[in-house]
Amino acid sequence: MDLYRQLRLVRQRWWIVLVTLVVALGLTALVTVRAQPRYVASVTFFVTTPSQGVTDAYQGGLFLQQRVKSYAELLTSDRLAQAAVADNQLGLTAEEIQQRVSTSTETGTVLLRASVTDTDQTRALRVTEALSAKFVELVQKVEARPDGSPGPIKIEVVSGPRVTPTPVSPQPLRNTAIGTLIGLLAGVALAILRGMADVRLRDAAGLQRVTGSPLLGEIPIDASARTAPLIVGDAATSARAEAVRKLRTNLRFVDVHEPARVIAVTSALQGEGKTTMSCNLAIALAEAGWRVLLVDADLRRPKVGDYLGIDSGVGLTDVLVGDVQVGDVVQRWGDKSLLVLPSGSAPPNPSELLGSKAMSDLLTALRESADIVVIDTAPLLAVTDGVVVAVQADGALLVTQQGRTSRAQVAAAARALHSVSVRLLGCVLNMARVPKAEAYQYEAYRVVAETPPTTTATGGRAGAGRHAERKPVADLTDHTQELTRLPR
Repeated sequence: MDLYRQLRLVRQRWWIVLVTLVVALGLTALVTVRAQPRYVASVTFFVTTPSQGVTDAYQGGLFLQQRVKSYAELLTSDRLAQAAVADNQLGLTAEEIQQRVSTSTETGTVLLRASVTDTDQTRALRVTEALSAKFVELVQKVEARPDGSPGPIKIEVVSGPRVTPTPVSPQPLRNTAIGTLIGLLAGVALAILRGMADVRLRDAAGLQRVTGSPLLGEIPIDASARTAPLIVGDAATSARAEAVRKLRTNLRFVDVHEPARVIAVTSALQGEGKTTMSCNLAIALAEAGWRVLLVDADLRRPKVGDYLGIDSGVGLTDVLVGDVQVGDVVQRWGDKSLLVLPSGSAPPNPSELLGSKAMSDLLTALRESADIVVIDTAPLLAVTDGVVVAVQADGALLVTQQGRTSRAQVAAAARALHSVSVRLLGCVLNMARVPKAEAYQYEAYRVVAETPPTTTATGGRAGAGRHAERKPVADLTDHTQELTRLPR
């Protein structure tokens, strides 16, 4: 994974970094507040030996540098700690004193430093004083000659004992800096890992890569779409409506040499917005003057009638079984050149019915009678109905909801179409999160025109049926005469 993709993953999941940083700072503050203040008392020893001449001084210096390392171990020995406890009322055991003592030496010198860390400032100083006194005595005993005379090593206290006036820990500024750094690093790592583990489609580029087809539109997310899914009325001037119009334009010019007149709109899963897309695309095409016929071929869970507010009791199913003529069930919708063929009654065998010769003959007749036929089909991964219809159409339009469908599911849907040689016209990213800059550009050029009130029938989902009019169309067996009379 390149650096650009990692940065993009972090930018898309910035909230993970923010939450992790807040948690890290919170834990740092908690640890800092609950930690007991600690003080350090220190003392510095100078180790020397009598010498004569420069040569003796140099050799003695090397000897003492090696000796100092041994004295550092002696400062934390059991013998010294026990001697300090025996002669002083420190309130600590020998083991507790050893845990509090640390030593350090400076390379190339004969200086030895001992430090005592304690939560009690006074006690830290007393322990250091006791250790410094007993350490000098202990070295003299260890280095004494067999005859009892003093040894060649002499130790003197050259600094201290003294204790720090302020606690050395906790240090709020240092802890905050460390907590911030750890929080940022952990947040970035979690964001990248979450992005790598997230198999859902998050952007248009990923959708194009998975399907291998052009991106024909990005429909922005719109909270009002739940109550007003169609791009009519106030929604006709929304950014969502403009995105559908862009989709209409791209769809018409996706292949100028072989334009698609019968378009199957489908999706990988249920609930990705394919029915809404079918209805809005048909409305947008009709607004441009095309003679459009919208067919609800999702015979298992039809929704076109609910969105448009039309009666779906009799429709495509009844036409295919030969109970009615198509002209008797096609309904005009709105004041544009848009006709709707609802689903009709629920059949026991949708796949066989949609793949029958009657369906093929019906599409042939509709193709000759309308400029564009938009077919709402079933999801591809749920049942085979969508593939059966798409094979008979001029091409398919794949709708995918951003952040809901996985890459594997979209790839499987595309393979289902390619496996039967369906022409995949392109894909649409639905409910996309559009950058604010793009939304602002549209708002700056948006034209709000007052529309005169119209008297229409009411009904349907969220008022969508206000534009619906139940009007049987004349006999479509002769290539749908009503459709041919609509203006181009």
